[in-house]
Amino acid sequence: MRTDPSPAASAPAATRAVPARTRGVLPAREHLPAAWREVPVLDVVIPVHNEEKDLGPCVARLRDHLVRTFPYPFRITVADNASTDRTPAVAAGLADSVAEVRHVRLDRKGRGRALRAVWSASDAPVLAYMDVDLSTDLNALLPLVAPLISGHSDLAIGSRLTRSSRVVRGPKREFISRAYNLILRGSLHARFSDAQCGFKAIRGDVARVLLPLVEDTGWFFDTEMLVLAERAGLRIHEVPVDWVDDPDSTVHLVRTAADDLKGVWRVGRALAVGALPLDRLARPFGDDPRDRELTGVPRGLARQLVGFCVVGVLSTLFYLLLYSGFRTFTGAQAANAFALLVSAVANTAANRRLTFGVRGRDRAVRHQAQGLVVFAIGLALTSGSLAALGAASGDPAHSTELAVLVAANLAATVLRFLLLRAWVFPDRHDTPVPPHGTARADDPRNA
Repeated sequence: MRTDPSPAASAPAATRAVPARTRGVLPAREHLPAAWREVPVLDVVIPVHNEEKDLGPCVARLRDHLVRTFPYPFRITVADNASTDRTPAVAAGLADSVAEVRHVRLDRKGRGRALRAVWSASDAPVLAYMDVDLSTDLNALLPLVAPLISGHSDLAIGSRLTRSSRVVRGPKREFISRAYNLILRGSLHARFSDAQCGFKAIRGDVARVLLPLVEDTGWFFDTEMLVLAERAGLRIHEVPVDWVDDPDSTVHLVRTAADDLKGVWRVGRALAVGALPLDRLARPFGDDPRDRELTGVPRGLARQLVGFCVVGVLSTLFYLLLYSGFRTFTGAQAANAFALLVSAVANTAANRRLTFGVRGRDRAVRHQAQGLVVFAIGLALTSGSLAALGAASGDPAHSTELAVLVAANLAATVLRFLLLRAWVFPDRHDTPVPPHGTARADDPRNA
């Protein structure tokens, strides 16, 4: 069966309008019915470019595995990226002779372009892709897609970098892969372990909303998709895989690495300035267990206390370092004021994002202004403690000053948490919960 993608599906992301039905939040995740037979549950895409030798054995092996192990209807889609050899003829022959196979021909190269075109046009509720060399053991395919079928996760990736993965490959590729993932962790704060493994899956409803936000059309497509999904709060499931390097791989490592680094810079800059509408990927309020209210326990109190304590410890250490530095060239009161001011700005910003889950720049100036009021109260407590110490002992030792400041800061910290929770970042319990499938204005994930 031969199928060509529509122009809307294959156009670049920047030129496509987001359909009206994709605006707003995603629906709640649900388990697919056990008797699902409307369309294939799983659509596995194999992007290829000049793979006339490997394509036939790959499709035959994948189909045989799915027939034996997969309990739902499935489809295998060969996405031909402007091949110039006999790959289109091989793919067309497979589509004509095998009922579960279809062929999509694209006139331009790019793995990301092929995946976006096929995934956007697919009617399957679960979408996956794998490389034509089948380096990944197919026994990981069902564990990859099961969390998406069950409604547990939004995306799933195979990982070669977990402890239980079994990988055979050369030191060059091993170094490049680990170095790239370290860059992602350091620059984009990614928490997934392996961005480049050619073995991934996504729920169809998520793909329809997420893919228009992904700009890359090449090898960085995977990374950009995962980073945006993670930043939006979607759940990414990781599966350890058995993986054997393909020595005949045609991937140009240096050019691919350079393009990936350019993509890291572009996505990092967009995230830093808030240019990405990640609120489109929010789940309806109540889908996250953290949205639920327990009798007698304010919503999110335990998580906020943990976050506040972590931020508080780091802020106190930062404050003491600043105080010790300022104290070398100024008096105790001035050093305390300067150190407390700088650490207070950093503390408010960290608590805003990490403790109370407020994202974006909306009301950021107001929050900092309110944080400075809290700072003034803390300054009064600590300065008063220093003044009392000076009046009592005249010329106290530096270690004594630090001990008094630690005690005063502990008292100020308790007061700071109460003020931040009740005044600066209050929970709006008076706002009614919206109907299913709509966003709530004060949901921190939409801020």
